[in-house]
Amino acid sequence: MTSRTRREVLRMGALAALAVPLAACDTGYSDEPDPLAPLAEQARADAEAANTTAGSASGTQADIARQVATARTAHAQALQAEVDRLNRPKSQAQATNPAQTGFAGLKARLATAREQAEKLVPQLEPYRAGLVAAVAAGCAGLQEVGDQLGPGADPAPVAATSSVIPSDAVEPLQKALDAEHAAVWIYSLVSAFLPGNYTAGVNEGATEHKDRRDACVRMLTAAGATPDGAEPAYVTPKPVTDATSAKSVVATAESDAAAAWRGVLDRTTGTDLRQVALNALLGSARRGTRWREAAGETPTTIALPGSSA
Repeated sequence: MTSRTRREVLRMGALAALAVPLAACDTGYSDEPDPLAPLAEQARADAEAANTTAGSASGTQADIARQVATARTAHAQALQAEVDRLNRPKSQAQATNPAQTGFAGLKARLATAREQAEKLVPQLEPYRAGLVAAVAAGCAGLQEVGDQLGPGADPAPVAATSSVIPSDAVEPLQKALDAEHAAVWIYSLVSAFLPGNYTAGVNEGATEHKDRRDACVRMLTAAGATPDGAEPAYVTPKPVTDATSAKSVVATAESDAAAAWRGVLDRTTGTDLRQVALNALLGSARRGTRWREAAGETPTTIALPGSSA
């Protein structure tokens, strides 16, 4: 099929949403300790614990623990870079170390880290909100790896806010709508290539993205904007020819949706819209992990879902 889309590749719209205006990066100095510092400290402690667990495990178990260590190290580095950028007074907060060790301890650590990050998102400057939301989504994705780490809580369904979105959120929300249109199309495409035991997962994912699409349309319409329509077809990163390539392209669609919603977080101060975007980012991070695992991809998780790197 030849696509007539003006977005020539599936990922274009989502990645464009990551452009962050300079105004989003607050360079002002504050006398208060940096709220991101405790998150960075927790990430370092979690990475150390995961490396210890990996050293005492073998095979698949060691691989899972190493995934946690790699992701939490990436979280610590990204958070610390932002802490260093603002150079606020040092925080005295200490990492929370659960009584459990091994995988039970890692499970508790991921739940704590995700909760800490999610609670902080509404309070932060836009760019920082996007970063911290990506950390929360990374932890949520890890909770889907192996029975020992999760399952973790699914985020609330994405629904339109009751408040009108600000004008500066219209463009990134249009990008999110574009990604949701593409995801709906992808879920329809892959249904022909997957065996019957994937029907429930495909239907669940398709329904979620249709709900997100409809929420975007309602919010954009309420703001006086004309929502983008769906294209007749979309160009996938690689041809879909069998079950494995079908699973992989769904994982890519979820990654693109995460990028688009991260773009919304990077560009808005509205608390209600931030919660919508956070729920969408968390949902795509968790679902993307499942599809990458099903496709046999490694690593199974993305450390910072929605990020360009």
